[in-house]
Amino acid sequence: MFSCVKPYEDQNYSALKRACLRKKVLFEDPNFPATDDSLYYKGSQGPTVRWKRPKDICEDPRLFVDGISSHDLHQGQVGNCWFVAACSSLASRESLWQKVIPDWKEQEWDPEKPNAYAGIFHFHFWRFGEWVDVVIDDRLPTVNNQLIYCHSSSRNEFWCALVEKAYAKLAGCYQALDGGNTADALVDFTGGVSEPIDLTEGDFANDEAKRNQLFERVLKVHSRGGLISASIKAVTAADMEARLACGLVKGHAYAITDVRKVRLGHGLLAFFKSEKLDMIRLRNPWGEREWNGPWSDTSEEWQKVSKSEREKLGVTVQDDGEFWMTFEDLCRYFTDIIKCRLINTSYLSIHKTWEEARLRGAWTRHEDPLQNRSGGCINHKDTFFQNPQYIFDVKKPEDEVLICIQQRPKQSTRRDGKGENLAIGFDIYKVEENRQYRMHSLQHRAASSIYINSRSVFLRTEQPEGRYVIIPTTFEPGQAGEFLLRVFTDVPSNCRELRLDEPPRTCWSSLCGYPQQVTQVHVLGAAGLKDSQTGANSYVIIKCEGNKVRSAVQKGTSTPEYDVKGVFYRKKPSQPITVQIWNHRVLKDEFLGQVHLKANADDLQALHTLHLRDRNSRQPSDLPGTVAVRVLSSASLTAV
Repeated sequence: MFSCVKPYEDQNYSALKRACLRKKVLFEDPNFPATDDSLYYKGSQGPTVRWKRPKDICEDPRLFVDGISSHDLHQGQVGNCWFVAACSSLASRESLWQKVIPDWKEQEWDPEKPNAYAGIFHFHFWRFGEWVDVVIDDRLPTVNNQLIYCHSSSRNEFWCALVEKAYAKLAGCYQALDGGNTADALVDFTGGVSEPIDLTEGDFANDEAKRNQLFERVLKVHSRGGLISASIKAVTAADMEARLACGLVKGHAYAITDVRKVRLGHGLLAFFKSEKLDMIRLRNPWGEREWNGPWSDTSEEWQKVSKSEREKLGVTVQDDGEFWMTFEDLCRYFTDIIKCRLINTSYLSIHKTWEEARLRGAWTRHEDPLQNRSGGCINHKDTFFQNPQYIFDVKKPEDEVLICIQQRPKQSTRRDGKGENLAIGFDIYKVEENRQYRMHSLQHRAASSIYINSRSVFLRTEQPEGRYVIIPTTFEPGQAGEFLLRVFTDVPSNCRELRLDEPPRTCWSSLCGYPQQVTQVHVLGAAGLKDSQTGANSYVIIKCEGNKVRSAVQKGTSTPEYDVKGVFYRKKPSQPITVQIWNHRVLKDEFLGQVHLKANADDLQALHTLHLRDRNSRQPSDLPGTVAVRVLSSASLTAV
């Protein structure tokens, strides 16, 4: 996973460290200097900041003091509780923080070898589809000899301040971390996929069935190494960081550090009664100010839990910012949860394995409508289909599909100002089983994401077998930007970009002919089919000029709903399209009937209900049953 980590800004950690040790100097990063440009993208705020190395702030500086834990962290002056909450989540996962902080033993201060220290550190972050290695020097911003940003509860522990500096370098400056997004940091720490959940909109506090289902999903993400955070929306500026009567703080990101089903009762009674409560442990990045409701540190509810169970949960009565609450109360008082799931693509795992398709794309402007790739959302019907389009297949009768689109992160610098995200989203359309070229007209919309000006947009959806097109868009047309599309399915989806609008003309076109007409055939269903006692196990085949599309088998019914579509680029429009219905049998399939469609471009009647006929070419006779077909033909190959 980390064999192909890319040096950020071409700075090679090992080479830079060797050079500093050879010259016996401490590293000074020219790409992120100890100046106001590294602090602010506009203005300069507050008292004069002095950049100091850890050895000038305290004696015996360390990367870690007594290991790494979510209790290490405290928020500084910048409004980056979201980043601190993500670090708290990270600190509770050894396998994850050791990826973000590589070779931590080699990077740790060694008091016995002071000459081996070069004032240089490096950290790994996942950015826009690849892991990058970010190099920094150890000069940190202070006022009155105190760290002004993220710092540890131990004065001589520096891992969180150094990770934050590397992350600020990626963002452009420290000020760029003000009011960011926990979901982004969780993804950057893991390469996972973040799924935001609106607890208010989903009414999880009052809908017990939905709440139980969500708890099981949160428990699964936590148990499989994912990271989770929760927050309470601040609607107005006055709401930001406002403390509620229950002790919680608005506009503030909390790390979820444990998810448990807690056994109630004492002794054998607890074992046999087996009453369990869905519980969540959270941590406030301030390292103080806790929830004071039911199951808070000093509440009487804990008397319902045996001493051994309390010890197992690590319940303390310190105001250390960490506390337990029931999942029901969490859904009642918090407004949002962010789950960052680690997508398992390893075939060696006992857990569910996903197949990932990862594609890079861009929204680009062009005067020619056929070359423009920035058409805006579906509100702009004239230009919507000018956006990039990606096709994928669901190959199981039904499959869960995870789709994430991420726009390239923008830096905030003095030169360019604050890097703003575009409002982005995507729609998914169920299309013809044999589509190979770009869509030009609306089809059935299978799912759609929200549109939001966040760095990434995620959708989890269940879809039946078939072929689908994803159209990622900016909300407004004419906006340019790069994006990364990730599609996760249970079996390979053969996801790829559709680049061509119509069949290409080649040197053979003049000899073999070029399509004169495009026809879309949509077989909706059949009725009155020749029936066995259990009903027919029928399927449909659409044939045109040597190409064919076949539906799935509809079992045990004489009135099947096929809902299958095919699109055909026809060189000989005078030749009819054939629709055949077959009964699936163990030894040999049985022919149930067929119809021929002329599918002329001037045929104004789109929907046809036709009687099935036999295959006698001279004098076909009727067979039991009818088939309902919708046909659309055009001489313009970019009409469908």
